[in-house]
Amino acid sequence: MPDRSSAALRALLPEAAIVAAAVTATRVPAAHPTLAGVAPVFALAVLATGLLLAWRFHRSRLAFALVLLLLSWLALPPLHPTSAARALGDAVATLLPLNLLALGLVSERGVFSPAGLRGWAVIGLQVAVLVLGANYAPFALGRAARLDLLSAGIASAVGLPAPAILASILALALLATLWIRDPRSPGRNLFWVTVAALAGLTHRHAGLETEFSFATGGLLLVLGVVEASYHLAYHDALTDLPGRRALEEALLRLGDRYAVAMVDVDHFKQFNDRYGHDAGDQVLRMVAARLEAVAGGGTAYRYGGEEFAVLFPGQSADDAAEAIDAVRRAIEGSSFTIRSRLRPRRKPAEPHARRSATRATVTVSAGVAERGGRTGSPRQVVDAADRALYAAKAAGRNRVSR
Repeated sequence: MPDRSSAALRALLPEAAIVAAAVTATRVPAAHPTLAGVAPVFALAVLATGLLLAWRFHRSRLAFALVLLLLSWLALPPLHPTSAARALGDAVATLLPLNLLALGLVSERGVFSPAGLRGWAVIGLQVAVLVLGANYAPFALGRAARLDLLSAGIASAVGLPAPAILASILALALLATLWIRDPRSPGRNLFWVTVAALAGLTHRHAGLETEFSFATGGLLLVLGVVEASYHLAYHDALTDLPGRRALEEALLRLGDRYAVAMVDVDHFKQFNDRYGHDAGDQVLRMVAARLEAVAGGGTAYRYGGEEFAVLFPGQSADDAAEAIDAVRRAIEGSSFTIRSRLRPRRKPAEPHARRSATRATVTVSAGVAERGGRTGSPRQVVDAADRALYAAKAAGRNRVSR
């Protein structure tokens, strides 16, 4: 239960805390004098920083979302709107969550690439249609934006017209689905951006509260890019384990007692040559999953190629060797099936005639060392574990050496 609680907390932070703080600030009148001085500077700083990051790192999703938030803010009506301004604001309240959902469903293609230019064209087309509708057919636009799809009580309680409520529910549900299926997809970030934007839209006019809420959504977009960049720099894309850079920084934070295990897949080059690189990738993911579940408080890292490192804070070499040997035996005992490239993604309703599956045995060798004596620095401990690994290979492989 504690592990589940901590995992849930990590999944919600920091986005939930930021959105909750922003919503609280906009709903507490005593905070408005402070927001009046902060909101314009905050919004401008977020917009400038986000657009600069989007341009520099070719993040089309960030650029599109920021521009959509800005345009939505500009389209919101004043406190005492005309019928045309109100119709435009209600239409924007429906389109904004749907646009954010669309951004979660498309991949990064570059800000000014051909795909990026098509994205700008779609945004421009929406702006043109809304402007023309507000100027030449405000009654029709308003009637479409305020269709009686829900009871008047629900719309009044939420503070949004029925189409906007339904669009928001759809966007949040699908973005949450993307998030659950892949915690590192843009679904998580855009889910909270949508929540922040909806908190502003419920005020129904362009004011201090809406500006601050939209700026908070922009801040979440910027934080999402920073977090994604960190993950790319410190995690291995194939296995999703922390990478070598993460290991080197973790070693610097350790105390005086720790052990390091270096683990290598036996005969990996021959395996790749025989079964292909796709099968080799399957092996690396399988070994990574086993090492990630290692006992003894160990943390697994992708060191490079077919080599992994496992860090055991506060453990001796004997304890680490015992934990790694358990993983070694589990890998040896696994029945590894080489999956065909033609294998269907879904299990067929009626199984085909059984074919002989290609099975392979995978083993690993490991070397373990602990801090102490001649291995005083982290680099020396890793080198000692590497030498022990080569000793395990020289002794016949599929073993753990110290």
